[in-house]
Amino acid sequence: MKIHEYQAKELFRAYEIAVPNGILATTAEEAKSAARLLATSVVVVKAQIHAGGRGKGGGIKIAKSPEEAAQKAAEMLSRPLVTPQTGPQGKVVRKVLVEQGLDIAKEYYLGIVLDRQASLPVIMASAEGGMDIETLAKEKPGAILKVHVRDDKLRPHQARRVVYGLGLPTESVSKGVHFVTQLFKLFIQKNASLAEINPLILTKQGEVLALDAKINFDDNALFRHPEVINLRDIDEEDPFEVEASKHGLNYVKLDGNVGCMVNGAGLAMATMDIVKLAGGRPANFLDVGGGATQEQITNAFRILTSDPDVKAVLINIFGGILRCDILAQGVVEAASFLSLKFPIVIRIEGTNVEKGKEPAKRSPGLR
Repeated sequence: MKIHEYQAKELFRAYEIAVPNGILATTAEEAKSAARLLATSVVVVKAQIHAGGRGKGGGIKIAKSPEEAAQKAAEMLSRPLVTPQTGPQGKVVRKVLVEQGLDIAKEYYLGIVLDRQASLPVIMASAEGGMDIETLAKEKPGAILKVHVRDDKLRPHQARRVVYGLGLPTESVSKGVHFVTQLFKLFIQKNASLAEINPLILTKQGEVLALDAKINFDDNALFRHPEVINLRDIDEEDPFEVEASKHGLNYVKLDGNVGCMVNGAGLAMATMDIVKLAGGRPANFLDVGGGATQEQITNAFRILTSDPDVKAVLINIFGGILRCDILAQGVVEAASFLSLKFPIVIRIEGTNVEKGKEPAKRSPGLR
């Protein structure tokens, strides 16, 4: 689950992680009032969407007066913002964050993510902040310091290693150590899958602050954190994915035209590869899971076929825990009340496969 920058910074404040003063605004008038309240010679108006690269798309603008802040906000609000991570359709901006301007002496990169190969959290730090970490990793891999943490608590020497690796000046080292320690604490306690600050800045006054903030959370751990669930912004999510989540389905919208329904993530990935290899383009990733009920199957099929981009459907099921007859009955039931104008191909093997073929054979729309 993703959250907005302003929400991530509220979490940072709760963990005593320094961030600039900022005020959320949903209208140009609110942005003007926010700039007045901040009372700095310069403010920054930042679009709040679930995508990176906002600066490249015109989603981060400097204003030198409350009136200019209102103008910049008006240029963003209620309009789609296209960034390298949104795709050509962009994302509609519904909120902006108005922040105080700061005297920046140096920009850094700081991030924490789970290294799946090592099965450990890894802190990544670089003295070259403000640029895409992917580009930096490709062009200058040696510029990124990586510190793996084996315990759920960051040791002082590990925090110092990160800070010294960044090259913070001596008078700011203690602030940097506190910053890194608290960020790791937040990452562990909130079951985050990503905590990223790009850029982390050093001001001319020697302060260490998170100029940007990005946090993603492990969906499987959200049941532990109702306070995090409350931060979810459904407007930022694909409506098909939102609907699928209501029924316990794993669905990700893609840009193809062949709808896929599969049980098991591995089989789903392999099925998508097969579709691509055959010259098609998968329209989605849809894993109904090993223990899906007939109701879940029905809802999965309804969501799948309601996508206007879908021109054909491939259902590939290996029945283990999920019985083939349950799958087939769910699909037939859904197809019976949907007006379908494209082919549906079902491939089923496993438990009750012969029983599963019977209802499919009786339905003229399936083969």
